[in-house]
Amino acid sequence: MNLHMRSIARWGMTAAALALGAGAALAQTEWVLPSAYPPANYHTENLMQFASDVDAATKGELKITVHPGAALFKAPEIKRAVQTGQAQAGEVLISLHENENPVFGIDVVPFLATSFEESKKLWEASKPTVEKALDEQGLKLLYTTPWPPQGIYTKKDVNTVEDLKGLKWRAYNVGTSRIAELVGAQPVTVQAAELPQALATGVVDGLMTSSATGVDSKIWESLTHYYDTQAWIPKNVIFVNKDAFEALDPAVQTAVTEAAAAAEERGWKLGVEKTAAYMETLKSNGMQVLAPSEELKSGLAEVGAQLTQDWLSKAGDEGKAVIDAYKKM
Repeated sequence: MNLHMRSIARWGMTAAALALGAGAALAQTEWVLPSAYPPANYHTENLMQFASDVDAATKGELKITVHPGAALFKAPEIKRAVQTGQAQAGEVLISLHENENPVFGIDVVPFLATSFEESKKLWEASKPTVEKALDEQGLKLLYTTPWPPQGIYTKKDVNTVEDLKGLKWRAYNVGTSRIAELVGAQPVTVQAAELPQALATGVVDGLMTSSATGVDSKIWESLTHYYDTQAWIPKNVIFVNKDAFEALDPAVQTAVTEAAAAAEERGWKLGVEKTAAYMETLKSNGMQVLAPSEELKSGLAEVGAQLTQDWLSKAGDEGKAVIDAYKKM
């Protein structure tokens, strides 16, 4: 082979290598997944593991970058961002969107499901309806994970619901706003990422949220009392833009759904484990962690009954069917 022919051969091999490289680059898909919670929160850690599992299972063919702390979109914006394709996947507290569809708020109906076991049954009863509602909005459900049970934080003794009157009450969904209305508190809309500042500046001096959010926001720096009312167990839902999912190769789709199933199982276990740890963290930082009085429980039960009726009146036959199915489990 003369020099000219060798040059042509070398050029051909280089071109082939470049073409293969370009093909490999094109084969890789990249997704962004915004979340509203801090990097150290167990929901975020679970998301990171989910993304890592997908990367490993697809040998890098699908890369998911998690953006925690509402850095990419604020909590109420995430769902719309995924629907419109600004992000391929996302995580939201599903009750944020109860105004769109009452079924999105079923898990925050007070005292309907107050243990992790009950909450899991409620999810199983409501999942087909939630999944259908998301599908109609162009979203595919991937998995769900629970928060710890919700309690009341204040900087004063609370023995009855009347003691909540006049508090600047942090609201983040329909239910928490309605609770404020029923007990005579002043609702102030504050999402998780803005809560530390709202507490520090006195914008909020009472709220109902989880021990996890209490720890995330170092709530002991502003408030003193935590009443373990176990009012409800809210859930985060992780979903993907349907078009983005359907554009994946079937093998990659399978990898995503399998990783999602593992993340759901892991997330429910973490919810149980972390609840106890968070309660200890609150105590060790000087919070008074207290059981609610019988009077407070009775008053909250009345609030819960009113909110259940509110929810049923909005959700209609579909909502009643979900609750009936739950109660039969």
